[in-house]
Amino acid sequence: MKSTAPVRGRRSKRLKTAATAVRTGGNGISGRDGSGRRNPDHRGDSELVALSADPYVDVDDAHERLRELQVAFEDRGDRRAVFLSVYSRMTGAVTERVRRGYFNDADWVRDYLVVFANHYREAVHDYEAGNTADLADAWRLAFDAAVRGDSLVLQDLALGVNAHINYDLALTLATVGIEPNRSQKYDDHKAVTEIIRDVFNEAQNSLATHDAPGIKTLDESLGRLDEWLCVFTIDECRESAWRTAVALDSRFSLRRQVARWTNDAAATGAAHLILASQTSERVHDTLLMLEGSAHEDN
Repeated sequence: MKSTAPVRGRRSKRLKTAATAVRTGGNGISGRDGSGRRNPDHRGDSELVALSADPYVDVDDAHERLRELQVAFEDRGDRRAVFLSVYSRMTGAVTERVRRGYFNDADWVRDYLVVFANHYREAVHDYEAGNTADLADAWRLAFDAAVRGDSLVLQDLALGVNAHINYDLALTLATVGIEPNRSQKYDDHKAVTEIIRDVFNEAQNSLATHDAPGIKTLDESLGRLDEWLCVFTIDECRESAWRTAVALDSRFSLRRQVARWTNDAAATGAAHLILASQTSERVHDTLLMLEGSAHEDN
């Protein structure tokens, strides 16, 4: 049997790092002022509040309204459109596979998609409506960075992926349920991961074309930041979300409470790590310049 010690060691190290970032407020990397609080310059947008107010009722409704929200962000020059352009594309791809009979339990996957999308919708709504007490720290950090507009495009994408997968996904799985037929549902969960992997490369290429022509150059220049972004890969994060959902399904209340805390701490800590380049204005400004420039060889 393959040893699980290295995996446990990596998970323990990531959790320790995340907890440290949560305790210290990330050493100011959530904003140049070091406050760690919500961006005081942001004012809620009544149209965005309206667009995100009503729950999505089915997969088609979710996909259509995510696209409407994406367009609204794009019209405003709001960098939250970066993550949403990728997420709406992925939602559409999974929905299409549902129609083609790709999954063991199509009804469960439909519920999974709708509940997952509603977590994102609720985060947008809480942020725009000023319901900060209801907003997860991982989403607050992601939205603040996007609204300020001083982060890298890749950071905006990674922050959205982190909050939605590292935070929302385990809660989604707990809501739709992983029982009965857990192994069958796990297979469908893995199948969604495969679809996302296929779509992600295409989405990154689109970002390079429309949002950040220097992504190829930046990828060669990120150094340790590149490693931080890659640590939280989609595959690993989705596996972690499943493990957390299993813990949330436990009959022991203490295990459920610990799972909820670690779910929040890991996502918040990861957000701080993704934003780490902002601890050095010189480094961050250099990366911004690289991301916005075309590769000389192209």
